[in-house]
Amino acid sequence: MTPPEMTSASLLLWIVLGITLQIALWLGISFWRHWGEYQALRTGMGADGGMAVPGKEPMPSASEPASVAAWSGFRGFRVDRKEIEDGAQSICSFYLVPEDKQPLPSFKPGQFLTFRLDVPAPDGKTEQITRCYSLSEAPRAGYYRVSIKRVPAPAGGAYPPGRSSNYFHDHVQVGDQLQVRAPGGHFHIDRGDAPVVLIGGGIGITPVLSMLNWCVAEQPGREVWLYYGLRNSSEPIKRSHLEALAATYPNFHLRLCFSDPLPDDQLGRNYHHHGRVDVALFRTELPLKPYHFYICGPTPMMESLVLGLEGWGVPESRIHYEAFGPASIKRSANLTAVLPVAAIQSDIVVTFAKSDKQIPWQLGMGSLLDFAEANGVKVESSCRAGSCGCCQTTIKTGEVAYGHAPDFDPEPGSCLLCSCTPKTSVTLEA
Repeated sequence: MTPPEMTSASLLLWIVLGITLQIALWLGISFWRHWGEYQALRTGMGADGGMAVPGKEPMPSASEPASVAAWSGFRGFRVDRKEIEDGAQSICSFYLVPEDKQPLPSFKPGQFLTFRLDVPAPDGKTEQITRCYSLSEAPRAGYYRVSIKRVPAPAGGAYPPGRSSNYFHDHVQVGDQLQVRAPGGHFHIDRGDAPVVLIGGGIGITPVLSMLNWCVAEQPGREVWLYYGLRNSSEPIKRSHLEALAATYPNFHLRLCFSDPLPDDQLGRNYHHHGRVDVALFRTELPLKPYHFYICGPTPMMESLVLGLEGWGVPESRIHYEAFGPASIKRSANLTAVLPVAAIQSDIVVTFAKSDKQIPWQLGMGSLLDFAEANGVKVESSCRAGSCGCCQTTIKTGEVAYGHAPDFDPEPGSCLLCSCTPKTSVTLEA
């Protein structure tokens, strides 16, 4: 039997069908290959199925602002979770969600929150105080986290225990409301790709932990070293989390440094270095690279490290630090003030307008806040480190100088008394 002769029309039809099948096959294969990546983007996992940091949220890029603007003044937050973090039960994390249920602005890893607290006073009433605590988590949608260490009274009883830290531990419970100012502070990690060395001493780990979590989530290829200075194994917070990160990210190097190990602590098993964190340790471990150093911890540790790094030849622009409380760090290039002492007028007079006092300035008095208190001028204060803004005072005439840029940006025409000294004769609103 002779097959029927194919017409030009039927030939064209078969060609069109063949091309259509090829296109459909190509689209199907392409969809199948990219479906896994699409699903990974939705769930926060990498396309290769690798582990992602739990709860990771996309951050705004350095070139675009956060989608939610920071609020002004204080805002109500509710304590959603409260968790003990260390074996000694001296550090507690508080997870905070906004009472108004509105979106939260992002922040720069390393910044802090400012709290306005009504704490019990000795007379049985309450007293309002303001305190700042570092955010201990990378920016995430839905909540902020601070981790606070209880500060007991020093041995001998010369000073009282920390009022705000003990208030948080003993009185603040899940469901309570707190008044919080938007994240602030100039101590935060840059978003470049330069290698970084993060150094946390004791509770100074909190802003460093925020930086670390952000780095591994947003820049997993960036080289990061963490030196965590502690006394022994009873003190680390988020230890299992840190060890999991070190096991997952090859560019992250964890170093636990114990200055006073417990009998059961074993070098090489549950800590990496016996002794304090110092530049000698960096010299033995760090390759010769342009590292940026971020330091937060007790003042003696930070002062030793800052001077040691400068002596090692690390440029000042690559040394970043944050001091808690009324601490200042001596640096080899500039020990006390922005201006040399000889450049400051010796006949300065400080006038406190409300208090109706005119007092000659005395070199060596410290800050204008110290000077005011020493002369009986009542000024509201809290952090004494340029962070909370409580001592902000209007400058009527004259100029002041800052030893370092305060974390809280004063309003135009105002100054933070705790962080500045008079540059000329000055009249203050206080």
